[in-house]
Amino acid sequence: MTQPHPVDVVLIGSGIMSATLGILLAQLRPDLRIVTLEALPRVAAESSDAWNNAGTGHAAFCELNYTPQLPDGSVQTAKAISINEQFQHSLQLWSTLVERGLLTSPSDFIHRVPHMSFVSGAPDVTFLRRRFEALQKSPLFNEMRYTEDPAEIAQWAPLMMQDRAPGPVAATRVDSGTDVDFGALTRKLFAALTAASTELLLQHRVTRLRQNPDRTWQITARNLASNATIRLTTRFVFVGAGGGALTLLQQAGIPEGRGYGGFPVSGQWLRCTNPALADRHQAKVYGKAAVGAPPMSVPHLDLRLSEGKKELLFGPYAGFSTKFLKTGSYLDLVRSVRPNNLYPLLKAGADNMSLSKYLVGQVMQSPQDRFEALKTFIPDANMSDWKLEIAGQRVQIIKRDPKRGGIL
Repeated sequence: MTQPHPVDVVLIGSGIMSATLGILLAQLRPDLRIVTLEALPRVAAESSDAWNNAGTGHAAFCELNYTPQLPDGSVQTAKAISINEQFQHSLQLWSTLVERGLLTSPSDFIHRVPHMSFVSGAPDVTFLRRRFEALQKSPLFNEMRYTEDPAEIAQWAPLMMQDRAPGPVAATRVDSGTDVDFGALTRKLFAALTAASTELLLQHRVTRLRQNPDRTWQITARNLASNATIRLTTRFVFVGAGGGALTLLQQAGIPEGRGYGGFPVSGQWLRCTNPALADRHQAKVYGKAAVGAPPMSVPHLDLRLSEGKKELLFGPYAGFSTKFLKTGSYLDLVRSVRPNNLYPLLKAGADNMSLSKYLVGQVMQSPQDRFEALKTFIPDANMSDWKLEIAGQRVQIIKRDPKRGGIL
């Protein structure tokens, strides 16, 4: 195609973000010409894939990092409430799309799985109790139950209490929690979009993104199968490319992109290979993150339901890779460094030595070290029942800050 092809909207990346925006635009303006460009041969293969995220929908029922404890011992709940409200909006959207026939078979992508938080030791028990009491003030968390009774926790999560050493423990539980297979959901959303004439171009990598003098955008993409090049012009472009978004933002050359950098964090899971063991656990259980750990590394014993199969995972274990995507290049981090983001990168790194120390420790972990972490959740775990699997790749955002130079 020699002349740029004009369209109304271009979505870069075929994950849940692009799919959600695309379906909203298609419902509001069915006349829009929408094109999605995806470098991989299938939809939702990166962060939206079921193996690459926790599937909680981030409802804030169990994620303790959304409710930080202040120096006076009180617990902040504003972030948890805001996140839960957003998840309620997602549920409303999906319900509407089901009613309109645009999403079929909801059981293919969402299931009822209780959400739990679990802690041990007197200080963390006090924290969890205060968190529960603070969240009870919001009607969004009225259903949450709290207990410090080991016998009741054993009913909720039997694997976690069997052979556990005596000591203070506490847990919360929300029975209406869900497991969301965002990969399956994304594929269903794109099926609805393509049926409504939205064009999905797989194996098309964006090689150039520039704004024209008239404020339209020109996008060049290469077909990785045929090596052919296409050019598009559009009034609106959405970069939903996960870790690949930073490179595209830098390519765009817009002033708002100056000063941004990224720090990649990889992840791994221990996957249970014993179906009988997996059948005994019926919840998503989150604990507290280690000091300096990135948000994606909050430890959890996670029941997943993907493609009709039950999976039990523990982790994730953080690691380091210079890739910005699982399918990216080891040169991604080096290529992202610019004169305008070098100082923010260095300053954020200096201010977050605990994160660097944590990641080095995680990278240096032996199989036995990972297994010992699992045993804090399942005391009588057997190493032969678990297998190490690669999880998702994330990029921690670093941006310029007038006071601190750079913040993570």
